[in-house]
Amino acid sequence: MDSPYSKELRVAIGAVQSAAKLSQAVISNDDKGVVQKDDLSPVTVADFAIQALLTATIHHAFPSDKFVGEESAAELKNNPLLLDRVWNLLQRLREDEEQSLCKLPESPEQMCDMIDWCGFGEPGGMEAGRVWVFDPIDGTKTFVQHMAYAINVALLEGSKQVLSIVGCPTLSMDAKSPVTNTSLDPTGRGCIAFAAKGYGTYVCHLVGTSPEDAQARKIEPLAEIASSQELRPVSCYNMLDSGVDDVHRIVQENLNIKTQGCDLLAWVLRWVTLGIGLANMTVWVYKSRSRTGKIWDHAGAMLLFEEIGGKITDIDGKDIDLGVGRKMTENHGFVAAPKAMHPTVLQMVQRVLREQGKEHLLG
Repeated sequence: MDSPYSKELRVAIGAVQSAAKLSQAVISNDDKGVVQKDDLSPVTVADFAIQALLTATIHHAFPSDKFVGEESAAELKNNPLLLDRVWNLLQRLREDEEQSLCKLPESPEQMCDMIDWCGFGEPGGMEAGRVWVFDPIDGTKTFVQHMAYAINVALLEGSKQVLSIVGCPTLSMDAKSPVTNTSLDPTGRGCIAFAAKGYGTYVCHLVGTSPEDAQARKIEPLAEIASSQELRPVSCYNMLDSGVDDVHRIVQENLNIKTQGCDLLAWVLRWVTLGIGLANMTVWVYKSRSRTGKIWDHAGAMLLFEEIGGKITDIDGKDIDLGVGRKMTENHGFVAAPKAMHPTVLQMVQRVLREQGKEHLLG
């Protein structure tokens, strides 16, 4: 990709490849060092180590940039055994450091500091400058079950997405729809999907590809569709309790969609399937207006779909605001579809909510 972000892409792709090595080292271990967070979501030693790796690598290349990430180092500081496990995991990359673009923290204390740069970071709105957003392991619940997960890296400028790099260790760059949580790349190479604002979306192999490799495939823009029957959804079925499943089902039925399509837990992977053409629609309605998306699950990854002609709003039809904070409190849910079909899908979502007596979920 020839874009103004060629250095950023090269550094981030190298960092994601190194992060994937760490994640695969952990996924092969029965004891993944799982810690339960306050919101009941799990975090593993891989989450901490990858966030430290991504921060150290990108900070070395772009020392003025800021960071937002899912994890903080509080648990590590209170648990010396867990701290040692995360530090020792990072040392697996020490020999690779000289030959690769990755950089590692110089001490456990610096590792914790770098994790906290992200854990307490804020996107900061229009005046924030350049902010990198990380989700070190999106889909931790499926990761610990040896199933699908993703590593998300995004660059925001003034709270707007300008760069997306997503590592998908379990997803083949030649995958066919429908993809599910149990779909694993038989070659073991995985893929990286990446996009720069205004320059399109690309996909290449995760393993065995240099950051400068020219063998990336550009994703074709979304084809014109004349009917909602041509929509191909991606959602999460039967694994989450945060969404209104009956609404999602009725919307699809009313749009005459005959298949449930791709079924994935991780939000980042759902955006990837949209961005590389394995699906072209998603709808998500949270059970309560108090529930919101978290920036690391969506920032950057949404750009993959937008760059091939997709449109994304919330269920009220508002543009997604990534500048309000770590939680996306200005938006409720998601509606994503090809631009020409988006109004049809949005209107159907709102109609079904009213017919089902769930007007309170609309703004």
